[in-house]
Amino acid sequence: MEQNFFIQNRKKLYESLEDQSLTVLFAGEAAHQSADESYPFYPNRNFYYMTGIAEPKVIFAAAKFNGKIEETLFIERADPWMARWVGETITPNEAQEASGIQNIELLDKFESYVRGQFDNRVYQHLYVDLEAKSWEFTAKPSNKFASEAAVIYPYLTIHNLYPVLSRFRVVKTAEEIDLIREAGKITADGIKYVLANAKPGMKEYELEAYFNFVLKSRGCTEFAFPTILASGFNGTVLHYSANTGTAENGDLVLLDLGAQYQLYNGDISYTFPINGRFTPRQKTIYDIVLRCNQEVTKMAKPGIAFKDLNNFTIQFYTEELSKIGLIRTPEELRKYYFHSVSHSLGLDTHDVGPYREMELVPGEVITNEPGLYIPEESIGIRIEDDLLITDTGAEVLTTGLPRTTEEIENFMAGGHSDL
Repeated sequence: MEQNFFIQNRKKLYESLEDQSLTVLFAGEAAHQSADESYPFYPNRNFYYMTGIAEPKVIFAAAKFNGKIEETLFIERADPWMARWVGETITPNEAQEASGIQNIELLDKFESYVRGQFDNRVYQHLYVDLEAKSWEFTAKPSNKFASEAAVIYPYLTIHNLYPVLSRFRVVKTAEEIDLIREAGKITADGIKYVLANAKPGMKEYELEAYFNFVLKSRGCTEFAFPTILASGFNGTVLHYSANTGTAENGDLVLLDLGAQYQLYNGDISYTFPINGRFTPRQKTIYDIVLRCNQEVTKMAKPGIAFKDLNNFTIQFYTEELSKIGLIRTPEELRKYYFHSVSHSLGLDTHDVGPYREMELVPGEVITNEPGLYIPEESIGIRIEDDLLITDTGAEVLTTGLPRTTEEIENFMAGGHSDL
Protein backbone atom coordinates (compact mmCIF):
# COMPACT_ATOMS: atom_id res chain seq x y z
CA MET A 1 0.00 0.00 0.00
CA GLU A 2 1.36 3.44 -0.94
CA GLN A 3 2.05 5.87 1.91
CA ASN A 4 -0.48 8.36 0.49
CA PHE A 5 -3.26 5.97 1.53
CA PHE A 6 -2.24 6.33 5.17
CA ILE A 7 -1.62 10.07 4.85
CA GLN A 8 -5.17 10.55 3.56
CA ASN A 9 -6.58 8.38 6.35
CA ARG A 10 -4.88 10.57 8.95
CA LYS A 11 -6.05 13.73 7.21
CA LYS A 12 -9.64 12.51 7.46
CA LEU A 13 -9.08 11.71 11.13
CA TYR A 14 -7.64 15.13 11.94
CA GLU A 15 -10.66 16.85 10.41
CA SER A 16 -12.86 15.07 12.94
CA LEU A 17 -10.77 15.94 16.03
CA GLU A 18 -11.29 18.78 18.48
CA ASP A 19 -8.55 21.37 18.83
CA GLN A 20 -6.28 21.19 21.89
CA SER A 21 -6.23 17.42 21.55
CA LEU A 22 -3.70 14.60 21.68
CA THR A 23 -4.25 11.33 19.80
CA VAL A 24 -2.33 8.18 20.77
CA LEU A 25 -2.56 4.80 18.98
CA PHE A 26 -0.67 1.59 19.77
CA ALA A 27 0.45 -1.19 17.41
CA GLY A 28 0.33 -3.71 20.27
CA GLU A 29 2.64 -6.68 20.75
CA ALA A 30 2.54 -10.46 20.64
CA ALA A 31 0.91 -12.16 23.62
CA HIS A 32 2.97 -14.58 25.69
CA GLN A 33 2.21 -18.23 24.94
CA SER A 34 4.41 -20.44 27.14
CA ALA A 35 8.03 -20.56 28.34
CA ASP A 36 10.03 -18.47 25.84
CA GLU A 37 7.38 -18.62 23.11
CA SER A 38 4.91 -15.92 22.09
CA TYR A 39 1.85 -16.08 19.88
CA PRO A 40 2.27 -14.60 16.39
CA PHE A 41 2.09 -10.81 16.29
CA TYR A 42 -0.79 -9.16 14.47
CA PRO A 43 -0.79 -5.36 14.34
CA ASN A 44 -3.81 -3.52 15.65
CA ARG A 45 -5.72 -2.95 12.42
CA ASN A 46 -6.79 0.60 13.25
CA PHE A 47 -3.16 1.45 14.02
CA TYR A 48 -2.08 -0.01 10.68
CA TYR A 49 -4.90 1.82 8.87
CA MET A 50 -3.52 5.11 10.19
CA THR A 51 0.22 4.47 9.84
CA GLY A 52 1.07 1.63 7.46
CA ILE A 53 3.30 0.15 10.18
CA ALA A 54 2.91 -3.56 10.97
CA GLU A 55 5.63 -3.89 13.63
CA PRO A 56 5.10 -4.55 17.35
CA LYS A 57 5.33 -1.94 20.13
CA VAL A 58 5.30 1.09 17.82
CA ILE A 59 3.27 4.07 19.09
CA PHE A 60 1.72 6.89 17.07
CA ALA A 61 0.94 10.30 18.55
CA ALA A 62 -0.61 13.36 16.95
CA ALA A 63 -1.09 16.73 18.62
CA LYS A 64 -3.71 19.11 17.25
CA PHE A 65 -3.14 22.54 18.71
CA ASN A 66 -4.26 25.89 17.33
CA GLY A 67 -5.29 24.09 14.16
CA LYS A 68 -1.82 22.68 13.51
CA ILE A 69 -0.94 18.97 13.45
CA GLU A 70 2.28 17.51 14.86
CA GLU A 71 2.78 13.80 14.12
CA THR A 72 5.27 11.51 15.83
CA LEU A 73 6.07 7.81 15.57
CA PHE A 74 7.88 6.05 18.41
CA ILE A 75 9.87 2.96 17.36
CA GLU A 76 12.13 0.54 19.18
CA ARG A 77 15.80 1.37 19.64
CA ALA A 78 18.03 -0.77 17.39
CA ASP A 79 19.54 -3.72 19.26
CA PRO A 80 22.33 -5.41 17.24
CA TRP A 81 22.45 -8.37 19.62
CA MET A 82 18.71 -9.13 19.43
CA ALA A 83 18.84 -8.56 15.67
CA ARG A 84 21.03 -11.66 15.41
CA TRP A 85 18.33 -13.70 17.15
CA VAL A 86 15.03 -12.37 15.79
CA GLY A 87 15.91 -9.88 13.06
CA GLU A 88 16.15 -6.11 12.93
CA THR A 89 13.37 -3.79 14.00
CA ILE A 90 12.04 -1.05 11.75
CA THR A 91 14.45 1.82 11.04
CA PRO A 92 13.54 5.53 11.08
CA ASN A 93 13.82 5.70 7.29
CA GLU A 94 11.59 2.64 6.85
CA ALA A 95 9.03 4.10 9.23
CA GLN A 96 9.02 7.39 7.31
CA GLU A 97 8.71 5.63 3.98
CA ALA A 98 5.80 3.45 5.09
CA SER A 99 3.77 6.08 6.92
CA GLY A 100 4.71 9.46 5.50
CA ILE A 101 5.36 10.63 9.09
CA GLN A 102 8.63 12.53 9.26
CA ASN A 103 9.18 12.88 13.00
CA ILE A 104 10.50 9.55 14.29
CA GLU A 105 11.50 9.13 17.94
CA LEU A 106 12.65 6.17 20.01
CA LEU A 107 10.14 4.25 22.06
CA ASP A 108 11.90 4.97 25.33
CA LYS A 109 11.17 8.68 24.78
CA PHE A 110 7.39 8.21 24.72
CA GLU A 111 6.72 8.82 28.42
CA SER A 112 8.77 12.00 28.49
CA TYR A 113 7.00 13.12 25.30
CA VAL A 114 3.60 12.71 26.96
CA ARG A 115 4.70 14.53 30.12
CA GLY A 116 6.16 17.32 28.03
CA GLN A 117 2.98 17.72 26.02
CA PHE A 118 0.77 18.05 29.09
CA ASP A 119 3.27 20.17 31.03
CA ASN A 120 3.73 22.72 28.26
CA ARG A 121 0.24 22.91 26.72
CA VAL A 122 -3.30 23.10 27.99
CA TYR A 123 -4.90 20.07 26.37
CA GLN A 124 -8.62 19.45 26.69
CA HIS A 125 -9.03 16.19 24.76
CA LEU A 126 -7.36 12.78 24.55
CA TYR A 127 -8.27 10.43 21.69
CA VAL A 128 -7.51 6.70 21.99
CA ASP A 129 -8.78 3.44 20.46
CA LEU A 130 -10.84 1.88 23.26
CA GLU A 131 -12.04 -1.29 21.57
CA ALA A 132 -13.72 -3.62 24.06
CA LYS A 133 -15.97 -6.54 23.12
CA SER A 134 -17.20 -7.29 26.63
CA TRP A 135 -16.67 -6.50 30.30
CA GLU A 136 -14.17 -9.38 30.50
CA PHE A 137 -12.23 -8.15 27.42
CA THR A 138 -8.49 -8.08 28.17
CA ALA A 139 -7.32 -4.49 28.47
CA LYS A 140 -5.12 -3.39 25.58
CA PRO A 141 -2.27 -0.84 25.80
CA SER A 142 -4.61 1.97 24.72
CA ASN A 143 -7.12 1.14 27.47
CA LYS A 144 -4.38 1.09 30.10
CA PHE A 145 -2.93 4.37 28.81
CA ALA A 146 -6.35 6.05 28.90
CA SER A 147 -6.97 4.83 32.46
CA GLU A 148 -3.64 6.22 33.68
CA ALA A 149 -4.14 9.51 31.86
CA ALA A 150 -7.60 9.92 33.42
CA VAL A 151 -6.07 9.67 36.90
CA ILE A 152 -3.09 11.94 36.26
CA TYR A 153 -4.96 14.49 34.12
CA PRO A 154 -8.58 14.33 35.33
CA TYR A 155 -9.52 17.49 33.42
CA LEU A 156 -9.12 15.69 30.08
CA THR A 157 -12.12 14.57 28.06
CA ILE A 158 -11.27 11.10 26.80
CA HIS A 159 -12.74 10.14 23.42
CA ASN A 160 -13.02 6.62 21.98
CA LEU A 161 -11.64 6.54 18.43
CA TYR A 162 -12.74 2.95 17.80
CA PRO A 163 -16.18 3.76 16.35
CA VAL A 164 -14.73 6.66 14.34
CA LEU A 165 -12.02 4.58 12.70
CA SER A 166 -14.40 1.66 12.26
CA ARG A 167 -16.78 3.87 10.29
CA PHE A 168 -13.89 5.09 8.10
CA ARG A 169 -13.05 1.49 7.22
CA VAL A 170 -16.51 0.55 5.89
CA VAL A 171 -15.89 2.07 2.45
CA LYS A 172 -12.79 0.73 0.71
CA THR A 173 -10.48 2.58 -1.67
CA ALA A 174 -9.53 1.15 -5.07
CA GLU A 175 -6.20 0.01 -3.58
CA GLU A 176 -7.93 -1.87 -0.78
CA ILE A 177 -10.35 -3.51 -3.21
CA ASP A 178 -7.43 -4.71 -5.34
CA LEU A 179 -5.86 -6.39 -2.29
CA ILE A 180 -9.15 -8.05 -1.29
CA ARG A 181 -9.63 -9.21 -4.88
CA GLU A 182 -6.14 -10.75 -4.91
CA ALA A 183 -6.76 -12.44 -1.54
CA GLY A 184 -9.94 -13.90 -3.03
CA LYS A 185 -8.14 -15.12 -6.15
CA ILE A 186 -5.47 -16.89 -4.12
CA THR A 187 -8.18 -18.43 -1.93
CA ALA A 188 -10.06 -19.70 -5.00
CA ASP A 189 -6.87 -21.18 -6.45
CA GLY A 190 -6.27 -22.98 -3.16
CA ILE A 191 -9.78 -24.44 -3.25
CA LYS A 192 -9.28 -25.74 -6.77
CA TYR A 193 -6.07 -27.46 -5.66
CA VAL A 194 -8.00 -29.17 -2.87
CA LEU A 195 -10.64 -30.38 -5.35
CA ALA A 196 -8.00 -31.63 -7.77
CA ASN A 197 -6.46 -33.86 -5.11
CA ALA A 198 -9.49 -34.94 -3.11
CA LYS A 199 -10.48 -38.59 -2.79
CA PRO A 200 -12.47 -40.66 -0.29
CA GLY A 201 -10.66 -41.74 2.85
CA MET A 202 -8.49 -38.64 3.17
CA LYS A 203 -8.15 -36.92 6.52
CA GLU A 204 -9.49 -33.39 6.69
CA TYR A 205 -6.04 -32.07 7.55
CA GLU A 206 -4.61 -33.76 4.45
CA LEU A 207 -7.05 -31.83 2.28
CA GLU A 208 -6.23 -28.68 4.23
CA ALA A 209 -2.54 -29.14 3.43
CA TYR A 210 -3.22 -28.66 -0.28
CA PHE A 211 -4.88 -25.30 0.45
CA ASN A 212 -2.00 -24.28 2.70
CA PHE A 213 0.56 -25.09 0.02
CA VAL A 214 -1.05 -22.76 -2.51
CA LEU A 215 -1.20 -19.89 -0.04
CA LYS A 216 2.40 -20.24 1.10
CA SER A 217 3.64 -20.63 -2.47
CA ARG A 218 1.86 -17.37 -3.36
CA GLY A 219 3.46 -15.38 -0.56
CA CYS A 220 0.59 -15.45 1.96
CA THR A 221 2.23 -15.97 5.33
CA GLU A 222 -1.05 -15.70 7.27
CA PHE A 223 -4.61 -16.93 6.90
CA ALA A 224 -7.71 -14.77 7.12
CA PHE A 225 -8.90 -17.05 9.97
CA PRO A 226 -8.39 -20.66 11.07
CA THR A 227 -9.42 -22.90 8.19
CA ILE A 228 -12.68 -24.81 8.48
CA LEU A 229 -12.47 -28.08 6.54
CA ALA A 230 -15.35 -30.25 7.63
CA SER A 231 -16.57 -33.54 6.19
CA GLY A 232 -19.88 -35.31 6.73
CA PHE A 233 -21.54 -34.45 10.05
CA ASN A 234 -18.71 -32.04 10.92
CA GLY A 235 -19.98 -29.76 8.17
CA THR A 236 -23.15 -29.13 10.17
CA VAL A 237 -21.09 -27.48 12.94
CA LEU A 238 -20.78 -23.83 11.94
CA HIS A 239 -17.27 -23.07 13.22
CA TYR A 240 -15.78 -26.57 13.32
CA SER A 241 -12.02 -26.20 12.92
CA ALA A 242 -10.41 -29.31 14.40
CA ASN A 243 -9.97 -30.69 10.86
CA THR A 244 -9.13 -34.16 12.18
CA GLY A 245 -11.99 -36.21 10.72
CA THR A 246 -12.00 -38.53 7.73
CA ALA A 247 -13.86 -37.70 4.51
CA GLU A 248 -15.64 -40.97 3.85
CA ASN A 249 -17.06 -42.04 0.51
CA GLY A 250 -20.39 -40.24 0.02
CA ASP A 251 -19.56 -37.35 2.34
CA LEU A 252 -19.84 -33.69 1.47
CA VAL A 253 -16.84 -31.56 2.41
CA LEU A 254 -17.48 -28.00 3.55
CA LEU A 255 -14.66 -25.47 3.28
CA ASP A 256 -14.67 -22.02 4.88
CA LEU A 257 -11.28 -20.44 4.46
CA GLY A 258 -9.36 -17.44 3.26
CA ALA A 259 -5.98 -16.07 2.30
CA GLN A 260 -4.63 -12.93 3.90
CA TYR A 261 -2.78 -10.80 1.36
CA GLN A 262 -0.87 -7.76 2.64
CA LEU A 263 -3.16 -7.80 5.72
CA TYR A 264 -6.38 -7.82 3.63
CA ASN A 265 -8.60 -10.89 3.68
CA GLY A 266 -10.45 -13.17 1.31
CA ASP A 267 -13.29 -15.31 2.63
CA ILE A 268 -14.87 -18.13 0.61
CA SER A 269 -17.08 -21.04 1.61
CA TYR A 270 -17.31 -24.02 -0.70
CA THR A 271 -18.96 -27.43 -0.60
CA PHE A 272 -18.19 -30.49 -2.72
CA PRO A 273 -18.63 -34.30 -2.64
CA ILE A 274 -15.42 -36.10 -1.70
CA ASN A 275 -16.04 -38.80 -4.33
CA GLY A 276 -16.82 -36.25 -7.05
CA ARG A 277 -20.54 -37.05 -7.36
CA PHE A 278 -23.50 -35.48 -5.53
CA THR A 279 -26.31 -37.75 -4.39
CA PRO A 280 -29.80 -36.63 -5.50
CA ARG A 281 -30.54 -35.38 -1.96
CA GLN A 282 -27.25 -33.52 -1.69
CA LYS A 283 -27.89 -31.94 -5.08
CA THR A 284 -31.37 -30.78 -4.04
CA ILE A 285 -30.09 -29.02 -0.94
CA TYR A 286 -27.02 -27.64 -2.72
CA ASP A 287 -29.13 -26.13 -5.49
CA ILE A 288 -31.34 -24.35 -2.95
CA VAL A 289 -28.29 -22.79 -1.28
CA LEU A 290 -26.74 -21.81 -4.61
CA ARG A 291 -29.94 -20.16 -5.83
CA CYS A 292 -30.13 -18.22 -2.57
CA ASN A 293 -26.53 -17.07 -3.05
CA GLN A 294 -27.33 -15.92 -6.58
CA GLU A 295 -30.47 -14.06 -5.50
CA VAL A 296 -28.62 -12.24 -2.69
CA THR A 297 -25.99 -11.13 -5.22
CA LYS A 298 -28.74 -9.71 -7.43
CA MET A 299 -30.35 -7.97 -4.46
CA ALA A 300 -27.19 -6.32 -3.08
CA LYS A 301 -26.90 -2.69 -4.23
CA PRO A 302 -26.68 0.82 -2.78
CA GLY A 303 -29.69 1.80 -0.70
CA ILE A 304 -30.56 -1.75 0.40
CA ALA A 305 -30.52 -2.12 4.18
CA PHE A 306 -27.90 -4.64 5.26
CA LYS A 307 -30.41 -6.52 7.41
CA ASP A 308 -32.71 -6.95 4.41
CA LEU A 309 -30.25 -9.42 2.86
CA ASN A 310 -30.76 -11.78 5.77
CA ASN A 311 -34.50 -11.17 5.91
CA PHE A 312 -34.66 -12.21 2.25
CA THR A 313 -32.59 -15.33 2.95
CA ILE A 314 -34.96 -16.38 5.75
CA GLN A 315 -37.99 -15.90 3.50
CA PHE A 316 -36.34 -17.75 0.60
CA TYR A 317 -35.35 -20.72 2.74
CA THR A 318 -38.74 -20.89 4.43
CA GLU A 319 -40.46 -21.24 1.07
CA GLU A 320 -37.93 -23.66 -0.45
CA LEU A 321 -37.59 -25.97 2.55
CA SER A 322 -41.37 -26.11 2.90
CA LYS A 323 -41.62 -27.24 -0.72
CA ILE A 324 -39.32 -30.22 -0.12
CA GLY A 325 -40.96 -31.09 3.21
CA LEU A 326 -37.94 -30.39 5.42
CA ILE A 327 -39.89 -27.87 7.52
CA ARG A 328 -43.59 -27.38 8.16
CA THR A 329 -43.57 -24.01 9.94
CA PRO A 330 -41.35 -20.91 9.57
CA GLU A 331 -40.16 -21.38 13.16
CA GLU A 332 -38.51 -24.69 12.23
CA LEU A 333 -36.07 -22.95 9.86
CA ARG A 334 -33.87 -21.93 12.79
CA LYS A 335 -32.87 -25.58 13.16
CA TYR A 336 -31.26 -25.59 9.71
CA TYR A 337 -30.21 -21.97 9.20
CA PHE A 338 -28.89 -20.14 12.25
CA HIS A 339 -26.42 -17.47 11.12
CA SER A 340 -26.60 -14.28 9.12
CA VAL A 341 -26.01 -14.26 5.37
CA SER A 342 -23.35 -11.53 5.37
CA HIS A 343 -20.68 -9.53 7.15
CA SER A 344 -18.25 -6.80 6.18
CA LEU A 345 -14.80 -7.79 4.89
CA GLY A 346 -11.45 -6.01 4.81
CA LEU A 347 -8.51 -5.70 7.19
CA ASP A 348 -10.51 -7.93 9.53
CA THR A 349 -12.38 -10.94 8.20
CA HIS A 350 -15.44 -9.85 10.17
CA ASP A 351 -14.61 -6.25 9.45
CA VAL A 352 -15.53 -3.39 11.73
CA GLY A 353 -18.02 -0.59 11.31
CA PRO A 354 -21.72 0.08 11.89
CA TYR A 355 -22.65 -1.66 8.64
CA ARG A 356 -25.39 -3.72 10.27
CA GLU A 357 -27.34 -0.52 10.93
CA MET A 358 -26.54 1.00 7.52
CA GLU A 359 -27.80 0.82 3.99
CA LEU A 360 -25.27 -0.58 1.54
CA VAL A 361 -23.03 2.04 -0.08
CA PRO A 362 -20.63 1.99 -3.06
CA GLY A 363 -17.14 0.83 -2.08
CA GLU A 364 -18.36 -1.48 0.67
CA VAL A 365 -17.17 -5.11 0.57
CA ILE A 366 -19.41 -7.74 2.12
CA THR A 367 -19.72 -11.51 2.09
CA ASN A 368 -22.65 -13.49 0.70
CA GLU A 369 -22.78 -16.83 2.51
CA PRO A 370 -26.10 -18.63 2.76
CA GLY A 371 -25.88 -22.08 4.29
CA LEU A 372 -28.05 -25.01 5.32
CA TYR A 373 -27.13 -27.58 7.97
CA ILE A 374 -29.08 -30.82 8.40
CA PRO A 375 -27.41 -32.81 11.22
CA GLU A 376 -29.73 -35.81 10.94
CA GLU A 377 -28.60 -36.28 7.33
CA SER A 378 -24.94 -35.22 7.87
CA ILE A 379 -25.44 -32.55 5.20
CA GLY A 380 -23.75 -29.19 5.72
CA ILE A 381 -23.62 -26.79 2.77
CA ARG A 382 -22.37 -23.21 2.71
CA ILE A 383 -21.64 -21.19 -0.44
CA GLU A 384 -19.85 -17.89 0.05
CA ASP A 385 -18.61 -15.14 -2.23
CA ASP A 386 -17.18 -11.70 -1.55
CA LEU A 387 -19.15 -8.81 -3.05
CA LEU A 388 -18.10 -5.26 -3.89
CA ILE A 389 -21.01 -2.85 -3.78
CA THR A 390 -20.84 -0.71 -6.93
CA ASP A 391 -22.85 2.34 -8.00
CA THR A 392 -25.55 0.13 -9.50
CA GLY A 393 -25.30 -3.29 -7.89
CA ALA A 394 -22.69 -5.78 -6.73
CA GLU A 395 -19.57 -7.25 -8.31
CA VAL A 396 -18.48 -10.74 -7.28
CA LEU A 397 -14.79 -10.52 -6.35
CA THR A 398 -14.35 -14.27 -5.84
CA THR A 399 -14.71 -15.67 -9.33
CA GLY A 400 -13.13 -18.58 -11.20
CA LEU A 401 -14.56 -21.47 -9.18
CA PRO A 402 -16.88 -24.21 -10.43
CA ARG A 403 -20.10 -23.50 -8.56
CA THR A 404 -22.99 -25.56 -9.96
CA THR A 405 -23.17 -29.25 -9.14
CA GLU A 406 -22.49 -30.09 -12.79
CA GLU A 407 -19.45 -27.79 -12.90
CA ILE A 408 -18.06 -29.28 -9.70
CA GLU A 409 -18.53 -32.86 -10.89
CA ASN A 410 -16.94 -32.09 -14.25
CA PHE A 411 -14.01 -30.37 -12.62
CA MET A 412 -13.36 -33.24 -10.23
CA ALA A 413 -13.63 -35.78 -13.07
CA GLY A 414 -10.98 -34.04 -15.16
CA GLY A 415 -7.19 -34.13 -14.92
CA HIS A 416 -5.58 -31.07 -13.41
CA SER A 417 -1.86 -31.41 -13.99
CA ASP A 418 -1.77 -27.66 -14.69
CA LEU A 419 -2.62 -26.80 -11.05
